[in-house]
Amino acid sequence: MSKNKIKFLPLALAALVSVCLFAGCGKSSQSSASGDKKEKITFMLDWSPNTNHTGLYVAQEKGWFAELGIELEIVEASDAGAEASVAAGSADFGVSFQDTLVPAFSAKEEAVLPITAVAAIIQHNTSGIVSPKDKNILTPKDMPGHSYATWDLPIEQAIIQKVVANDGGSYDDIKLISTYVEDIGAAFSSGVDSVWIYYAWDGISCEKKNIDTNFFYFKDYADELDFYSPVIIANNDFLKNKPDTAKKFLSAVSKGYEYAMENPDEAARILVDANEGLDADICTASQKWLASQYKADAAKFGVIDKNRWDSFYKWVYENKLCEYEIPSGFGFTNEYLPD
Repeated sequence: MSKNKIKFLPLALAALVSVCLFAGCGKSSQSSASGDKKEKITFMLDWSPNTNHTGLYVAQEKGWFAELGIELEIVEASDAGAEASVAAGSADFGVSFQDTLVPAFSAKEEAVLPITAVAAIIQHNTSGIVSPKDKNILTPKDMPGHSYATWDLPIEQAIIQKVVANDGGSYDDIKLISTYVEDIGAAFSSGVDSVWIYYAWDGISCEKKNIDTNFFYFKDYADELDFYSPVIIANNDFLKNKPDTAKKFLSAVSKGYEYAMENPDEAARILVDANEGLDADICTASQKWLASQYKADAAKFGVIDKNRWDSFYKWVYENKLCEYEIPSGFGFTNEYLPD
């Protein structure tokens, strides 16, 4: 569940704008020439397959896309990222994060990427800071005097600064180490004291590997930081030209995630069987943990709350983390979710 690709997102988006203006920025999926005439949809992940994506694999394995006349192709993220690929139309849908979408939405009108978040995969922000238990970093105010592995992103560092300040600590006393962490245990052994993770994967992985840690959520120290992470994004031309297909697609997706909530063991098996190399024990434990997180307190899977969506982007703009203000309610819709 790494987000290292977002380091390169601003450059990728800048390059994409010219491509979109030239090419019209939008691919229309082609129905097959066979008798069943299934609609081809390409879905791009944000990274390698993991339990954030289980509902897709469940719906595919159960035949729920096929029942609705959809032929789904799931592909891993391109070097440009899912945002750029979906905007350009080389993928119809993909996975992104509300914070990652800031440069896509905060731009001059002609440079705003033609993508829209159409479903929340996880209802609340489950990211936060993990640290070795012996460092005694119990809350954000304990981070000063310790090191933190940073991606060197302004929004990322501003989030750390906010939670530390809100908890009464001094951000300036944190030692920032510019590094990308793939292995939490190895990072801790190399002198990194704290890392931003998504608990459902790296937190569970630490538990299964018997790495003793402390962890806190960002959302517990600032309401504005309960942003949507991750979300399903869609190409705007696809939504405009094929709204019924988009609704069918999200109907099958929702059914897949609902199944994963009710049957985490079986859902984890489906994910592992579809993706060689995944650790079955970690996937199963992660799936059980996520079963209560996908929908959480929402009325149904996928719904995005406007107030929470706006609250994060308002904070981003007020803290000068983007040049152009993102309008209220912009960048998402619940219109294509099943009733």
